[in-house]
Amino acid sequence: MNLSDIAAIRLANQQILNTSFTNPAELVAWMGAVQSQDFAMAKWAVGLRLKKGTDASIEQAIDAGGIIRTHIMRPTWHFVAKEDARWIMDLTAPHVYKLAGTMYRQLKLDDSVFKITNDLIGKLLADGNELTREEVIAEVNKAGIETDNLRATHIMFQAELDKIICNGARRGKKFTYALFDKKVPSAAPLNRDEALAALAKRYFLSHGPATVQDFAWWSGLSLTDSKRGFEAVRGDFESALVGGREYLFRAATELPKVPANAMLIPPFDELTIGYADRSAAMDDIVAQNPDSGNGIFKPLVMVKGKIVAVWRRTEKKDSVNIEISPLSKMSAAAEKSLQTAGTAYARFIGKKSAVFQ
Repeated sequence: MNLSDIAAIRLANQQILNTSFTNPAELVAWMGAVQSQDFAMAKWAVGLRLKKGTDASIEQAIDAGGIIRTHIMRPTWHFVAKEDARWIMDLTAPHVYKLAGTMYRQLKLDDSVFKITNDLIGKLLADGNELTREEVIAEVNKAGIETDNLRATHIMFQAELDKIICNGARRGKKFTYALFDKKVPSAAPLNRDEALAALAKRYFLSHGPATVQDFAWWSGLSLTDSKRGFEAVRGDFESALVGGREYLFRAATELPKVPANAMLIPPFDELTIGYADRSAAMDDIVAQNPDSGNGIFKPLVMVKGKIVAVWRRTEKKDSVNIEISPLSKMSAAAEKSLQTAGTAYARFIGKKSAVFQ
């Protein structure tokens, strides 16, 4: 196995190639979690992995509660299936809380403050109300809790970690919060070892081939806990040593065939953000180019699992303008296929065409 093989198998396991999924929530469950702080582009990340996904259908799945959006790993926003939100949060929240400890102390936020704010926020949303952050924080202010922007952010953040709130349905272009227990079904808790194994299995099925270091980065868990999960599921997967590191992956009858067409990948996509080591997706010359955004922060053009360019979009009334900035040489066939990729993205967001500049 080499880096090209790793890139090909990841494209298949992440459902970029020959996906079998039509339901957005089922796709998110397969992935374990999908990073989603860039909301519009995160919907495209899901759409890329569906047979006939649209921006509207994915947003509907989020609004209806099949997909939960909350701070659950590392910590940053992620999509997670509603059936998985509770046990994954139970597993990851204690570690995230520790990471936030320094900031909490600087802001004079502690468990006594969070008990007051959590109780208040829970009562505000208890009748099924879905409120914007501004509406929630206005009520917290009335209760005499100091809430400058940074304290407000962390009060809401801790309410997510404590399973008080998660996303509600969008109200126009505004995001709302809903009561976690109203959106997420109750379930028998998993003990820590069971949860570590369950998350590791989900990760290596959907993201493999990957290493224990990749799993630790993706999950935000300590390397010690990640190794426990890794060892618990090792027997369920094939393994290979590449560059002195052990990769776990789902066995396949043959190496996936990756077409040479270009793909428009969103920023923070699981193809790159899902791994601590991104060398399978980035040649050295690309990784060293500051315009690559470290393979994370910018929308990417990929060919056969390799980053070759970045792209920008500007939405018009009936079309989307797309600008390509090359990072490495692109074949003539790949350049020609950009129009097909752009058209697919335009249709996804409800536009008639894509115009390349």
